[in-house]
Amino acid sequence: MLRLGSLCVPTPFVLAPMAGVTDRDFRLIVRRIGGVGLVTMEFIASKALVRGIRRTLELMAFEEEERPISIQIYGSEPATMAEAARQVEAMGADVCDINMGCPANKVLKGCAGCALMGDLELARAIVATVRRAISIPLTVKFRLGLDQERKNFLELGRICAGEGADGVALHARTARQMFSGEARAQWGEIARLKEALAIPVLGNGDVKEAADALAMMAATGCDGVLIGRAATKNPWIFRQAVDLAAGRAPETASLVARRDLIVGHFRRVAAREESKYALHKLRKFCGWYTHGIPHGRELRQRIQSLPDVPSFLAAVEEFFDQLAVAA
Repeated sequence: MLRLGSLCVPTPFVLAPMAGVTDRDFRLIVRRIGGVGLVTMEFIASKALVRGIRRTLELMAFEEEERPISIQIYGSEPATMAEAARQVEAMGADVCDINMGCPANKVLKGCAGCALMGDLELARAIVATVRRAISIPLTVKFRLGLDQERKNFLELGRICAGEGADGVALHARTARQMFSGEARAQWGEIARLKEALAIPVLGNGDVKEAADALAMMAATGCDGVLIGRAATKNPWIFRQAVDLAAGRAPETASLVARRDLIVGHFRRVAAREESKYALHKLRKFCGWYTHGIPHGRELRQRIQSLPDVPSFLAAVEEFFDQLAVAA
């Protein structure tokens, strides 16, 4: 169990926020498979939320079944971030999370995300202002620093704890590293942060399979683990981690289970999303889901030339029908 302020999270395994990935459909998939303690929404721009941009508000829709759920916001203006956090609380989120770890250039240019690690006083002002604005648990996610020469995660962690955050998450890479290199080689920094703080510390980075989540907790003493990209290829990873932690042999998803998950997910996306968004999302998820499936590369190559959603869905269902016959 993981405790964030007043919230008891049933397992220490958390679905990390990923832009364009952790939407309602994917969060529900992970929640229904089981094992995940907390799901996190794809990050939300504070300015867009405060302005009431329709697309942003649509992204924030969630269902009771998803709870507990965290909504992550990003921005560089303390007052705007505080107002966005108030709206997050008003929407019924269980946790408000502040993004100080995104390394994307479009976020960094706005002095948000990991750029805040280069201005710790502004980071302090944001955490303090948001904390005063809401009563639900507040967490902050960040990286080691902007680069290896400017690793200031310990200082930022102490700031977050001092200003009332209920927990922090550390991705064991710098902003310059993006998602390259071996985060595992830097897991020791997660342990250093855990030793320095009295609030919960969650680790992130290079958890590629269920055993890695337990290895991170054992190596660092962290209170929980954020799992991101690995969940896109294996949404069963959370349940597998819970099984391993309980001394049970983790169950590998069957081809039938994978087929049902993929086809069901894609049909929901097609029904809910506008066509221009749906086709892009389907291609992206298909690329992840089919890793490890026999002849998955052939399907990934085929879908790149398909012009619309109906032909895409037909190709995916035909692919699995052929696999079933071959089996």
